[in-house]
Amino acid sequence: MSPGDEHDSFGGVGGSGQTRTRLPEGNSGDVYGGARRPVRSSRSLLTVVGVVVVLVAAIAFANRGGGEPADAAGARSGTPGRTAPTSATGVRPVTGKNGTIPTGYAHDDQGAQSAATNFAVALGSVEMYNADRRREIVRTVHAPAVVDDLLGKFDAAYSADFMAGAGLNKDGTAPSGLTLVSRTIPIGAKVREYTENSATVEVWCTSLGGLAGAGSTRPVTSTWFTITEKLTWVGGDWRVESSTQSEGPTPVNGDNRASMADEIAAAVEGYGGFTYAR
Repeated sequence: MSPGDEHDSFGGVGGSGQTRTRLPEGNSGDVYGGARRPVRSSRSLLTVVGVVVVLVAAIAFANRGGGEPADAAGARSGTPGRTAPTSATGVRPVTGKNGTIPTGYAHDDQGAQSAATNFAVALGSVEMYNADRRREIVRTVHAPAVVDDLLGKFDAAYSADFMAGAGLNKDGTAPSGLTLVSRTIPIGAKVREYTENSATVEVWCTSLGGLAGAGSTRPVTSTWFTITEKLTWVGGDWRVESSTQSEGPTPVNGDNRASMADEIAAAVEGYGGFTYAR
């Protein structure tokens, strides 16, 4: 979503009504150094562009229509800010995919929450460190009117200096023997504003970011933040116009033992992600 305001160099791209999880996507002795990660640019990426992108003018929106069950309207949470049910509502949350990113969301407030949540995951993923894949993601999740400006800002944010500062190779890959970790995990979503043509959705997230492997000086750590996405209905789907990010809410840390570097690397490589849906 936007280059800018992050706490770390990895991860993150957030609510009273919670988001349910659907469709697993398949595969997807020290705490390897004590140093904290450097300031994270993918979370930075969210805020800078969110602040600088000028909202596009009103667009003519087409109602995608199709497929909503007759009883679905009564199950939706139509009032912004009100606690929404976490159980399945009968609304089909997403109908397709563009590469690995879910697309084809319902043209209602639940569809907007599902879109915002999955966009946060995509924009906080390891794929954003690869230039070609990053451009595909930006084009898929953002409104066409803001894409060109965003591509330049994201490319500038993921600069060679940033990669070096994060301990990565110039092309955004991890050095030999290390595994790059960057995952955003949504906790819940909430609609702040909604009209037929636009929505403002908050997605509360935690994220994992760092380098896992023997000898890493950037251990994988977690952060908590809330992403606020302004969405527009364009081309028969929800897209991001702009976004901002704020810290927290952050829970008290538990007393779990920190895992070894190889355990973290194996977990990241062995556990697949999800499609998230209201």
